[in-house]
Amino acid sequence: MEMTVIEAEVMVPTLNVTDLQKCYGPTVALGSVSFEIFPGEVHALLGENGAGKSTLVKILSGVVQPDAGAAALAGSPYTPHSILEAREQGVATAFQELSLLPNLTVTENLSLPELRKRPLRLISKRDNEEKTATILAKYGLELNPRALVSQLTLADRQRLEIVRAMSKRPKLLILDEPTAVLSSTDWLFSLIRAETARGTSVLYISHRLNEIRELCARGTVLRSGRSIATTELGKTDDAAIFEMMVGNSLAAFSRDSSTSKQVGPARLQVTDLYAGKIKGASFRVPVGGIVGVAGLDGQGQSDLFHALFGLASIKSGDIRIDGRPVRVRSPAQVLKAGIGVSLLPEERKTQGIFPTLSVQCNVTLGAMGKVSRLGVVRRSQGQKLMRDVAKRVDLADRYFNFQIGDLSGGNQQKALLARVLSTGARTLLLFDPTRGVDVGTKQAIYEAIQSYAKSGGAVLLYSSELSEIVQLCDECLVVYDGRIVARLDGNEIEERRIVAAATGHIGDDRVRSAA
Repeated sequence: MEMTVIEAEVMVPTLNVTDLQKCYGPTVALGSVSFEIFPGEVHALLGENGAGKSTLVKILSGVVQPDAGAAALAGSPYTPHSILEAREQGVATAFQELSLLPNLTVTENLSLPELRKRPLRLISKRDNEEKTATILAKYGLELNPRALVSQLTLADRQRLEIVRAMSKRPKLLILDEPTAVLSSTDWLFSLIRAETARGTSVLYISHRLNEIRELCARGTVLRSGRSIATTELGKTDDAAIFEMMVGNSLAAFSRDSSTSKQVGPARLQVTDLYAGKIKGASFRVPVGGIVGVAGLDGQGQSDLFHALFGLASIKSGDIRIDGRPVRVRSPAQVLKAGIGVSLLPEERKTQGIFPTLSVQCNVTLGAMGKVSRLGVVRRSQGQKLMRDVAKRVDLADRYFNFQIGDLSGGNQQKALLARVLSTGARTLLLFDPTRGVDVGTKQAIYEAIQSYAKSGGAVLLYSSELSEIVQLCDECLVVYDGRIVARLDGNEIEERRIVAAATGHIGDDRVRSAA
């Protein structure tokens, strides 16, 4: 629902935030944040990682309480002390770091908020599953109500997180990077438009400005824990938004033409690989090359990466590193064999970070052989390694002793990239390395990847953002129904060609689904 500024001025805001502040010890997470959202509005929240967006979401969701300031919901004071209280007052959140419980079923995850209101003995499993099926059908989500969440793809988990929030019919719906793992926005955007048409307000957090512009008329920019401006997006260009976010203009990133797949022999050679959904994959990643993998959700991309790192069984196929055949059965075998392959995982929260350990511990875990002797960590060696790899990913040294769970998503991702670099691996497998990070962090990660390749490393990179593949990669492999159906080189790498192949078309020809 779009509205004019005049209309906004005469409406009671769904949410009115005034001078919210939050500190963690000496660290100021929110210095002063003020803005308002009106009924039926999709309001953008923009800012770099570390700008305070996550802290604001936690406050509005009832996870933490502010130290100062006030919030009002539909004109009444809003001071939730838990997620449940927030939901009961009309605020529902779909979190970026998913809050679903993986060992429970789809039905159980959707039903959890209701358990407090009804004795367990009165809950009918069959009734709950039927209710869940109705909710899933209403929101166009094809899932088995009895399926464990751990069995779902990451994209389906994200969709379920969104549906759980929407199904509560909230006054305010908070969507935190909702498309970070979705290859298409059509499903989500149609639901958002339906919600706002009946008066629901949406706080939409994304680093993808094209999405922001499609959905939002207004947005608030945060920087260093403060609200810098609330702006009409139709009157503000991207450069101005970037400048508000980072405090200065941001240089454009461009592909390094010197980093080409022709610069060296094959570092990683894969021939006729069958693993999971992958069927007969053959490709090479050269020394100094960055090879991208693209495709719609669930086409086998994660199976490919997991197989190459020993996380998924390989049915058949040949894998060679520097011309030498290798057997990949487990990550431990990969590391012990000195193959020189390191993986940046798909889900940093559940597969990457140890949230209660320090940033330095998380980073140096990948290189214990370098920083320890007879099982004892050498502090000076660990600090030296940490400084070296942190510099490569532009990770500030003030974070070294922080618990990594307290960092923003972007800084967590930098730390994970620093970990894989710390191993000294000659080949990096990077799965969506910039998912959910801001434009400044994204640029730092791009530069680190490019520098690694230029120094003789080899990179296989999957990204859900086609623009990232176009900008960064020398070659693009498009996966459809488990098969590599297109190979694009250099200037052939264009979004329209990737989309055509990813949807089963190359040019005007239909790509046949592999048996």
